[in-house]
Amino acid sequence: MDAIAVEPGTGEPELIELPVPEPAPGEALVKTLRVGIDGTDHEVIRGVHGDVPAGDARLVLGHEAVGVVEEPNGTDLEAGQYVVPTVRRPPQGTETNEYFERGEADMAPDGEYVERGIVGAHGFMAEYVTSPAEFLVPIPEHLAPLGFLVEPISITEKALEHAYATRSAFEWRPESAIVLGNGSLGLLTLAMFAKTIGYERTYCLGRRDRPDPSIDIIEELGGTYVDSRETPVSEIPAAYEPMDLVYEATGYAKHAFETVEALAPNGVAALLGVPGDWTFEVDGGRLHRELVLHNKALVGSVNSNRRHFESAIDTLAELPEWFLEALVTEVRRIEGPDDVAAAFADDDTTIKTAVEFASI
Repeated sequence: MDAIAVEPGTGEPELIELPVPEPAPGEALVKTLRVGIDGTDHEVIRGVHGDVPAGDARLVLGHEAVGVVEEPNGTDLEAGQYVVPTVRRPPQGTETNEYFERGEADMAPDGEYVERGIVGAHGFMAEYVTSPAEFLVPIPEHLAPLGFLVEPISITEKALEHAYATRSAFEWRPESAIVLGNGSLGLLTLAMFAKTIGYERTYCLGRRDRPDPSIDIIEELGGTYVDSRETPVSEIPAAYEPMDLVYEATGYAKHAFETVEALAPNGVAALLGVPGDWTFEVDGGRLHRELVLHNKALVGSVNSNRRHFESAIDTLAELPEWFLEALVTEVRRIEGPDDVAAAFADDDTTIKTAVEFASI
């Protein structure tokens, strides 16, 4: 079968041939339909994030996937059932641990998990994959063509759950929200803010010049585009308004600290970007005062669990059709090496690309 793999750091994903995997007891064989490409994939390709499975030189990419059950293999799943796989798995050599037993794999610390297509376990960019049934989330057939968006939506479902939990001790009614980052995750989150949650005022920060398709989407959603080259995050309250909720999806380390100043009193920021090492100066005393005297909060969030995937499927069903069509700029059928190179190429018109292994 065909698969797309990379030797991290080479910068060149390649089409390779692998045997069709045999499902173990409790696993189903899944025929892969589509797999989304995101910034994490490019970080793995560059070798700045993730790692290969033990004993392997290459990693099969892909963590945003949708497929169809080919062989249930005695599980509760049914042949022909559409499914979305979750990403985290127990470490090699172990069947489970306390985090997986509680259904909270997303809260496991380093060393207590591997992630399919990212670190320590092969991903879903292959014609067939196997997975324990407990990590396969059924999705309705009519949503299957866009099922690869469930994983990124689930990331935001979790982040918002944790952000709201920090405000649960008092009556909190957020009206304004800003997304830092206008990539595909940022746009999905902005659409959730505007169309499924219903914040009164929404904003999205980026670094792109007009005309640009992501800016068009932001404004069609009713949001305001904020150019960070003109308005730094710390100046957002003066230029626009203090924000009840900030969602950081840039991985730009300074934003985590500037966000404190962007928040309104009682506001909360969810940090999702993963920066590299970077030393810089901040006025720690002033930021500390802002957090304490104005009841502000910062919360970090990574990954998601099955409950968030299930919520994400419901959210996907609520997002406007025009938005989803504008977001997914290409579905690339993988039939040879040239298709792999084209799928991972990036330009100013690309927002979200998915690779396709089989027709839906």
